[in-house]
Amino acid sequence: SGRHVLIVGQRTILGKSFNRNQKTSGPRPRSRTLTAVQDAILEDICYPTEIVGKRTRVKLDGKRIVKVYLDSKDQANVEGRTDTFAAVYGKLTNKQ
Repeated sequence: SGRHVLIVGQRTILGKSFNRNQKTSGPRPRSRTLTAVQDAILEDICYPTEIVGKRTRVKLDGKRIVKVYLDSKDQANVEGRTDTFAAVYGKLTNKQ
């Protein structure tokens, strides 16, 4: 039908003030931080291709834009879906 289908894993974000109970000890796992979860979501969205590089551009007004460089060998497969990737990532993470 011409629609793009993306599969994104369910992940848990634990806040900075996360404290453990008696049974589980230790600090907050790195995989549960906000940054790690958002990076994993980006990996899931772009799945068939690999992310080669990432750049964060900060404009003069303080707005941050993340530029993601995908593997060039899959360019033909990904070309039409980049807008979908950007829209889904924006909705899930409230980032651009």
